[in-house]
Amino acid sequence: MSENTPIPPFPPFTLETATQKVRAGENGWNSRNPEKVSLAYTVDSRWRNRAEFITGREQIVPFLQRKWDRELEYRLIKELWAFTDNHIAVRFAYEWHDDAGNWFRSFGNENWQFAENGLMAVRHACINDVPMKEADRKFFWPLGQRPEDHPGLSSFGF
Repeated sequence: MSENTPIPPFPPFTLETATQKVRAGENGWNSRNPEKVSLAYTVDSRWRNRAEFITGREQIVPFLQRKWDRELEYRLIKELWAFTDNHIAVRFAYEWHDDAGNWFRSFGNENWQFAENGLMAVRHACINDVPMKEADRKFFWPLGQRPEDHPGLSSFGF
């Protein structure tokens, strides 16, 4: 895949294609592969992630490397919230622990804007980390992609 390889589905989105795009994003992030994940974004993609501002793939890759070096046992579920034309709004939750064994569930919302080729050009993410006990975990699939038959975000009441 080259730096500008189109990634379907393409805008304008329908309910079906927006849902597909959200699941593809979830699957990519659950791979925890920064180089692979970065290819879903335009070369000059702009992000706001929490209070950090990121521009371009050359900043996305090290950002994701730092993230997944810190957020161990990372498992993410995303859910479509709303969409129109080339925009998608997503809510999500993910579970992880730090290197001291402290567990967290992180909740958030993302606003996405896509280029015509299906690559994400803009990503705004608001995220809150909630400490939890390991016994309170809900996401238990093997590391990697969430199985198709695993419950989604709403089924947990999140």
